[in-house]
Amino acid sequence: MPEPVKKTVSAFTKKPKTTEVTAGNTAVFEAETEKSGIKVKWQRAGTEITESEKYVIKTEGNKHSLTINNVGKEDDVTYAVIAGSSKVKFELKVKEPEKSETVTPAEAAPAPAAPESPAPPAESSQNTEVSSAETHPEEPLDPIGLFVARPQDGEVTVGGNITFTAKVAGESLLKKPSVKWFKGKWMDLGSKVGKHLQLHDSYDRNTKVYTFEMEIIEANMTFAGGYRCEVSTKDKFDSSNFSLTVNEAPVSGDLDIRAAFRRTTEGHDDGAEFNFSSLLKKRDSFLRPSNRGEGKSESQSDVDVWDILRKAPPTEYEKIAFQYGITDLRGMLKRLKRIKKEEKKSTAFLKKLDPAYQVDKGQKIKLMVEVANPDADVKWLKNGQEIQVSGSKYIFEAVGNKRILTINHCSLADDAAYECVVGDEKSFTELFVKEPPILITHPLEDQMVMVGERVEFECEVSEEGATVKWEKDGIELTREETFKYRFKKDGKKQYLIINESTKEDSGHYTVKTNGGVSVAELIVQEKKLEVYQSIADLTVKARDQAVFKCEVSDENVKGIWLKNGKEVIPDERIKISHIGRIHKLTIEDVTPEDEADYSFIPQGFAYNLSAKLQFLEVKIDFVPREEPPKIHLDCLGQSPDTIVVVAGNKLRLDVPVSGDPTPTVIWQKVNKRNDLLRNSDDSMTPSENSSDLNTDNKLLFESEGRVRVEMHEDHCVFIIEGAEKEDEGVYRVILKNPVGEDKADITVKVIDVPDPPEAPTISNIGEDYCTVHWQPPKYDGGQPVLGYILERKKKKSYRWMRLNFDLLKELTYEAKRMIEGVVYEMRIYAVNSIGMSRPSPASQPFMPIAPPSEPTHFTVEDVSDSTVSLKWRPPERIGAGGLDGYMVEYCKDGSTEWIPALPGLTERTSALVKDLVTGDKLYFRIKAVNLAGESAAATIKEPVTIQEILQRPKFWLPRHLRQTLVKKVGETINIVIPFQGKPRPKITWLKDGQTLDSKDVGIRNSSTDTILFIRKAELHHSGAYEVTLQIENMSDKVAITIQIIDKPGPPQNIKLVDVWGFNAALEWSPPQDDGNAQILGYTVQKADKKTMEWYTVFDHYRRTNCIVSDLIMGNDYFFRIFSENLCGLSETAATTKNPAHIQKTGTTYKPPCYKEHDFSEAPKFTHPLVNRSVIAGYNTTLSCAVRGIPKPKIFWFKNKMDLSGDAKYRMFSKQGVLTLEIRKPTPFDGGIYTCKAVNECGEAEIECRLDVRGNQMNLMHNPNTARKRD
Repeated sequence: MPEPVKKTVSAFTKKPKTTEVTAGNTAVFEAETEKSGIKVKWQRAGTEITESEKYVIKTEGNKHSLTINNVGKEDDVTYAVIAGSSKVKFELKVKEPEKSETVTPAEAAPAPAAPESPAPPAESSQNTEVSSAETHPEEPLDPIGLFVARPQDGEVTVGGNITFTAKVAGESLLKKPSVKWFKGKWMDLGSKVGKHLQLHDSYDRNTKVYTFEMEIIEANMTFAGGYRCEVSTKDKFDSSNFSLTVNEAPVSGDLDIRAAFRRTTEGHDDGAEFNFSSLLKKRDSFLRPSNRGEGKSESQSDVDVWDILRKAPPTEYEKIAFQYGITDLRGMLKRLKRIKKEEKKSTAFLKKLDPAYQVDKGQKIKLMVEVANPDADVKWLKNGQEIQVSGSKYIFEAVGNKRILTINHCSLADDAAYECVVGDEKSFTELFVKEPPILITHPLEDQMVMVGERVEFECEVSEEGATVKWEKDGIELTREETFKYRFKKDGKKQYLIINESTKEDSGHYTVKTNGGVSVAELIVQEKKLEVYQSIADLTVKARDQAVFKCEVSDENVKGIWLKNGKEVIPDERIKISHIGRIHKLTIEDVTPEDEADYSFIPQGFAYNLSAKLQFLEVKIDFVPREEPPKIHLDCLGQSPDTIVVVAGNKLRLDVPVSGDPTPTVIWQKVNKRNDLLRNSDDSMTPSENSSDLNTDNKLLFESEGRVRVEMHEDHCVFIIEGAEKEDEGVYRVILKNPVGEDKADITVKVIDVPDPPEAPTISNIGEDYCTVHWQPPKYDGGQPVLGYILERKKKKSYRWMRLNFDLLKELTYEAKRMIEGVVYEMRIYAVNSIGMSRPSPASQPFMPIAPPSEPTHFTVEDVSDSTVSLKWRPPERIGAGGLDGYMVEYCKDGSTEWIPALPGLTERTSALVKDLVTGDKLYFRIKAVNLAGESAAATIKEPVTIQEILQRPKFWLPRHLRQTLVKKVGETINIVIPFQGKPRPKITWLKDGQTLDSKDVGIRNSSTDTILFIRKAELHHSGAYEVTLQIENMSDKVAITIQIIDKPGPPQNIKLVDVWGFNAALEWSPPQDDGNAQILGYTVQKADKKTMEWYTVFDHYRRTNCIVSDLIMGNDYFFRIFSENLCGLSETAATTKNPAHIQKTGTTYKPPCYKEHDFSEAPKFTHPLVNRSVIAGYNTTLSCAVRGIPKPKIFWFKNKMDLSGDAKYRMFSKQGVLTLEIRKPTPFDGGIYTCKAVNECGEAEIECRLDVRGNQMNLMHNPNTARKRD
């Protein structure tokens, strides 16, 4: 049965009461609510009442009334009034009008009211909302916690829905609070969301209130119990407990007096748990409207109330007390508690389940019980529901008396309460499923992004679907309304996604599991665009190709091309391309109309890259028939002899020529001293990729190879595909014809990105910073280096993070915001106007660590003529570098030179500095040292003078040595006496005025105490010891008394003084050896001469004489006496030589004369033989019991045949129990067996039938036997 719910706050201040009305009259029911404006509904037998002539509903402020006109017998049902989540039920009882009286319409006097109790929230098979906003328009403020409205207790029928609501004020909160729902103490309902459970939340911007809802759908009986709602913010926490009661499906029934103690059924479907204390007080009000005889129709005289209380849960005690008229319930419960303690051992279980079990998630566990009856049926329950066989999850085993439940692949759903039921007995246990720690197998990596870019942190954990916690700078991250942070799980991978990053998102992000932590840094930079290569002016001829190219730092940046301020529209001749960071505008078949100013504008940036396209118009003049060759280079621009090309680009040199006849063109490459390096005039078959150029006709028209020459009628073209640094130099073109010769030199300069710099070096490493140094690249690419870009990464990571967006002009950089204890690497890029070089080799790995802080509480503990004792405490901050030790130094007063006081480092927090010069004044300081270096120094403020401080000698005698020290013989004595005194005093020990023997007693002295040590104490060690401290003419003394004790000797001169009656008088003398301790008493014992078993008569007896009484007449007694001190009794006792005889008196005893009784009795069977049916092949026995005097003789018969001589049968008789054993019976051994008992007084016999069934296994193997049986 579910636990009774807590009382909820009713919305009614006045409730309608049950009323009795005569048929034909009018009934009026009134109710008042706490607040006006609350919508109130009236119900009749569970159906809402609508206003009509029959039913009149009125509402005035907070007063509500229902009037029923012309009441008839059909109106005798249950009614209810509902306001918000509160529901109150009442009844209308209709009685027939009396014939002798004329009934006038009047309001019937109210009958004794049904017990009022605060009604719980309404039930409904459709939906029920607890503490909903509609029923509470004005939210009460919680003066203590975070809640504005707390979830209230609720009640629902099986299959119905119910919603619990919690509201939290958000006016003072910086971000949305975190809310968790729990069932019981530990079950987090966040992981149970599904078909039967939904969690919702919303935020009202007007009232600034967060609303959190838990909706339970299609409730069943297992949902009943206690729940908890927890809300937490950055620095606050609050929780609220509530309970849910789930009632069984309603059934119809009449209301009787016992219905007041049960939840009402059909017609009362919204009944609540009653207050039985109030019902007990109002019992008479229930009895008035009903027949008292009916109320007592069921006799309860035979009911065992003790048994009912013993089996009932504590929540039912009050109900049972009222139902059975118990007046002293408290007294009965006290007695019941004692009875429960005396309950007998379980009859159904030999071994029960343990109170609790624990298993790791994914493992299996076996729950085992041992039952008394091997044939007993066993049921296994989980949370009150029987476990059914389902696949391989649950395995049920029965091995002899053992019953085993095996649960395979345990998950959190198996974390529950389990029961084993045998008949009416149960064995309970609880299974706890332990989750293994979630480890972080792949940590987070640092990231650097631009403002507005998407950030995605990724880590990998050891288990799929694991729950992790994300934090930023120590503050937990949650899903906010704007969904700034998004959390994603993909198998074992966990993601934190920031869609559009801002500057405020910079910081350290942490992912935490129950088994590990990983930290990464996010740096968000403002967007800046760098132009690595700008577009250049072009001069092209007709029908040639013009290409404008630029390179920017961001490959995602788009842009537009302008021609004289108007956007260029691409077509078949004009192409616009964007590949990575390079933007190109290509114009094919250049025409004069293409001559203009061209610009590229990156989107979102205030940049305008401009260049001019000049159209080269070739003019053909009249050439005489005989014309020497001529090279026309004056039309190529301002520097016709120098061409600059970017490495990797195509170089095309158009050289206009003239001459008649057509001249022969020869290309040569010379060095800067105009020395001929290569001449292609005589070479006919150059290598394809060589820089040597041939002037052979074959070569002039060669279109293959990286370097080639093309000949045209009025010009020649020199082409280099993908210019390289080796192509840089002076190229000479020579024209020859019969008329003459002409030549010209063209300088080609190839520019490129710089070479990668050398690996950077790291210095000045601190707690979260370091200084990076590097050298310029060996080759700058033909252009000056504009700056450098620095990157870093964690050693075990693969992602490099850029540290600067503005180019670094210097050759050093201080990198900051690193995590102490993490190993990093650095690399550098060089940037010129062409672009960025390849990365340099990574630096040597390094770890940002800082030296520890200075040691604390540095003090001088002691000073002597040549030593100083120092002590201190460890630094407050040690850091990731650990602590290697401490460095102690001293400096003379007036000097600045610090001298090491100890060789090397010391790991202790104290030091003794030796070999100092007496009289020197020294300063002392100490530093903590680790991998990062030395900490700041902790220094003694005032100089210390190296000189012994005179201190008077004084003993500090321990309290227990101020009294006599008592020890037993053989014990160890170790006396430690601390003292003070400087310089070190002289110590002298004396015993009884004599010097101690060093062979017998050990003395050990130190600068602070003296020790007297005796390994094994003897009696002669007792005495007064005196120890003296002496410093020059000053001294101090203390005295110590030691008493060594042993067991005493036996008493002396024991005498048996007198014997009279039943008494004996004894006397003795104290022992000669008291064991060096006071005799505390004597122990007197006696022993009968016949048995010589000793019994103590007196214990701790102090006198030396005694009288032993209550001796037995006619016996002789010996007596012995032990002496006793602090060590115990003496080893031996003093014993009387002669026994004490206790004389008999003169009275003669005459035994009475009795008539001899005849005990003879004829045989009689007290336990009969029982008919039995047994299985063939197994020994069986027949037993009975017989009585008779004298002992009767026993005879066994089978079918009237005597069995005495048959070896197959064994007969036993023990204490009147007769047993016949039949060895391995067969079906032929079946029949009538008779047992006959005979003595001289008579005889008796008894018989039984034995059936022997054939063994099925034997029949299967022996078909002949089976046929015989058939």
